[in-house]
Amino acid sequence: MTEHRQIYKCEVCGNIIEVLHPAGGTLVCCNQNMKLLEENSSDAATEKHVPVIVENKVKVGSVEHPMEESHYIEWIEATDGKNISKVFLKPGEKPEAEFSFDITSARAYCNLHGLWKSE
Repeated sequence: MTEHRQIYKCEVCGNIIEVLHPAGGTLVCCNQNMKLLEENSSDAATEKHVPVIVENKVKVGSVEHPMEESHYIEWIEATDGKNISKVFLKPGEKPEAEFSFDITSARAYCNLHGLWKSE
């Protein structure tokens, strides 16, 4: 059974979906089950993936994450427990986003290293 806000990825075509309404069944794309992305929260090797909350801003990594064509943060999501907002990023942009509410937790998605959550 799926859960609210889970993120799934198709390992064939790369489609990514977020569960908005959990229900039974299996999520399928390209004739195969989609992979549930686990939220990582520890990046001991480089500290470049964990979202860091600073007031109403989220920065990805205590050391700034690269934002190159081949390796970048695709999006940053923040919530205050009631509101949820995402900012989509492109290569060359800063790996950070500002939000209009007090952030209680954040997630970020790296195109190479997957899904990360704030500690």
